[in-house]
Amino acid sequence: MAVYTKINPGELQVFLSQYQLGEVLEVTEIPEGVENSNYRLHTEQGRFILTIFERRVARNDLPFFLSLMGFLSAEGICCPVPILSNDGQALGQLCGKPAAVLSYLPGTSVVQPSLKHCSAVGSLLANVHNAGISFPGRRSNSLSLKDWPILLKQIGPDGDLVSPGIGADLQNEIQYLGRNWPGSLPQGVIHGDLFPDNVLFFNGAISGVIDFYFSCQDFFAYDLSVCINAWAFDDNQALDRRRCESLIDGYCNKRLLTQKEYELLPILCRGSALRFLLTRLYDHINVPAEMIGVTKDPLEYYRKLHFHRHVTDVADYGYCYKNE
Repeated sequence: MAVYTKINPGELQVFLSQYQLGEVLEVTEIPEGVENSNYRLHTEQGRFILTIFERRVARNDLPFFLSLMGFLSAEGICCPVPILSNDGQALGQLCGKPAAVLSYLPGTSVVQPSLKHCSAVGSLLANVHNAGISFPGRRSNSLSLKDWPILLKQIGPDGDLVSPGIGADLQNEIQYLGRNWPGSLPQGVIHGDLFPDNVLFFNGAISGVIDFYFSCQDFFAYDLSVCINAWAFDDNQALDRRRCESLIDGYCNKRLLTQKEYELLPILCRGSALRFLLTRLYDHINVPAEMIGVTKDPLEYYRKLHFHRHVTDVADYGYCYKNE
């Protein structure tokens, strides 16, 4: 949720004239994140989020994302829903870019997740997976195994300026994952980016899950591995086994992992660590001049990747599989 596109009052007024939101009382930038431009919007009709889609988000994918949020909300998942314009459209255009107004959700994200937070997020992720089974939309993962060599090529030799030798190391990693990546696992709609800053808590409970702009069809257990990397490591990028166990246990309370899914968690965690390492490395090297905000540390995920490389037993994640 970064800010790349600055809007002026005139542009905003023209855009919002397409909605029944009343007069604008306040609009403020949301500088966190790295993908899209986001604003908090307060009008006579309440509070909303205004998103201008940038960078990796392909316009053709936007109907999938917006429809998915509406579908999941109707299924009981506490996620934003698009506000329709006067002509019934969820997607408009602002400053020459696609834009949408979304419902506002209360709450704040957590910086230091507790075991209770991790358990709740695991259950939330499983609920998203279960609810999305009947969603009719389809979108392939645009940042999956087949795309990682392209990203690494785009990074090029500049990656070695961040960490000497990282280019060759990641090339070997991609080849290893290509030889060992699972061919078949339970799959469906995944969130794909369920980091702490994409989950809101209010009065100790989850009040919202946001940022569905990497959602797609992929392995459910891969989505769980994204959460393990995002929620179960401490500030020194050491795995907190109790957090990891709470996360997996919370997930299995709503959707039990198959034995194969559980056994393949180490390779999936390596893959998701590599995916975020590559995108962070690319963003670190290619910072847009107009960006308001900061890029995230790519080496955080390099250290996590090193951890997963040395896992010899899935029980290292602190959870013993039970096929109940």
